[in-house]
Amino acid sequence: MPAEEGKKARDFTLESSTGEKISLKNYRGENWVVLYFYPKDDTPGCTKEACDFRDRSAELKKMGAVVLGVSPDDLKKHGKFSEKYDLNFPLLSDVDKKVCEAYGVWVEKSMYGRKYMGVERSTFLVDPDGKIAKAWRKVSVTDHGEDVVKTLAEKEKKD
Repeated sequence: MPAEEGKKARDFTLESSTGEKISLKNYRGENWVVLYFYPKDDTPGCTKEACDFRDRSAELKKMGAVVLGVSPDDLKKHGKFSEKYDLNFPLLSDVDKKVCEAYGVWVEKSMYGRKYMGVERSTFLVDPDGKIAKAWRKVSVTDHGEDVVKTLAEKEKKD
């Protein structure tokens, strides 16, 4: 069953581009988590999305949020991508796609009539209690970072 708004976010532990293992549960009780899934390091849409989150990180941090990027790429690719664009948040490696599957973002896609399995660009805003406060599916990278910030600001006002 894919991740849905109002449901508890599924916990996971993955290795990151920062060299540490990161567990979602480590942020419970204190941080909002912007958990975004993207298809592939260093491709145009994924680069634009990552750089947008990088550029908004100070604003997100002021609101008590951390950003975690997840893709099936390995740590070596994550490291190069992170270094090339000076990303200031960890990229998590889900090479076996178990976390992507748990969140329902490993889906059948189609390009030029060819069907294949891949990551559906998606973002989940996880509240400090570990629940999914907002889910964005089939994300268009244009203005997505701004939308995440606005949504987080609205959620913060309600709390």
